[in-house]
Amino acid sequence: MAKRDYYEVLGVAKNAAAEEIKKAYRKKAIEYHPDKNPGNKEAEEKFKEAAEAYDVLSDEQKRRRYDQFGHAGVGGPAGGGFSGDFDIEDIFSRFGDVFGGHFGFGGFGGFGGDSRGGGRRMNRGSDLRVKVKLNLFEVAKGVEKKIKVKKYIPCSTCHGSGAEGSGGTKTCDTCRGSGVVTRVINTMLGQMQTQSPCPTCGGEGKIITKKCPACAGEGIVKDDEVITLQIPAGVAEGMQLSMNGKGNAARRGGINGDLLVLVEEEPHPELLRDENDLLYSLLLSVPQAALGDNVEVPTIDGKVKVKIEPGTQPGKVLRLRNKGLPSVNGYGTGDLLINISVYIPETLSESEKSILNGLENSPNFQPKKSMKDKIFSKFRNMFD
Repeated sequence: MAKRDYYEVLGVAKNAAAEEIKKAYRKKAIEYHPDKNPGNKEAEEKFKEAAEAYDVLSDEQKRRRYDQFGHAGVGGPAGGGFSGDFDIEDIFSRFGDVFGGHFGFGGFGGFGGDSRGGGRRMNRGSDLRVKVKLNLFEVAKGVEKKIKVKKYIPCSTCHGSGAEGSGGTKTCDTCRGSGVVTRVINTMLGQMQTQSPCPTCGGEGKIITKKCPACAGEGIVKDDEVITLQIPAGVAEGMQLSMNGKGNAARRGGINGDLLVLVEEEPHPELLRDENDLLYSLLLSVPQAALGDNVEVPTIDGKVKVKIEPGTQPGKVLRLRNKGLPSVNGYGTGDLLINISVYIPETLSESEKSILNGLENSPNFQPKKSMKDKIFSKFRNMFD
């Protein structure tokens, strides 16, 4: 199922200001909040969709990539599949501050806070960055790549909890499992109430009493993982794609980081890339340019034959429609542009010189004024 436009999801214009985007997301999140719509799968999906849209549009760099490349620029092609789905707990942890309450989405009818673990701090794994090299064929068609990444993964012994066995943890006595402590301070203006992470459990709401021996209570271990990347067609050098949740695992069952994939292009031996167009320099002999010929030129899909008309001039550009690269957003395909050059031999035999001397005074071998004017016009435009 194709993803909807993020601006459409939040109901804002493409030039909407950051505060307008924040307000629109807040409105959508309250409307589709799981606690307000218990058991409603459609509302839950819309809740996740709004969070994904806000995650991109609230970040200046992500929004710029999205405006330029669409969904592929921030995680996947328009049909989905490259970026992972948002998790409910991830949303509460990352975007709870939009609502101004410490307890997740607290402060709006009372829903959301305690049912999601109150103010407990959720650990987050760090992001990973990798580079992937692609040739022009892979760029044109899209490709699946498998890469081995050394990263932190959840401990298989304790399943990421950090505790040995089911009785290896207890509720923190200081914060009683809330993850925060509340202090009341007397000031000249009256009493002020503040909340801060619990110093005893570090904001997690629980304490490990018996650490897992395999991970020393961290819940994560270093290991290799093979990750499959689905690279969409049309990506470009320097584009960064992301896979949500494929970065380092978080300590003790937190939120995984993201895997950021930087695209690098391998140079093609004959073709150059100019955005979605491909460029090829075709060198003809003097007889080929004068008499015409059928020649082969390379394309992404193999060689094709091109007809050279008699009298073809150096600098002429032939265009093969739709033989370039596809747009990363799926909006059409570029062309193959063939620039004509003519080879003039540097040395000639006596018989070759004699032949050319015999043609020197032929009218057909004298440049016409219209051609001189055309060449001069091109020359002048180079300096305008």
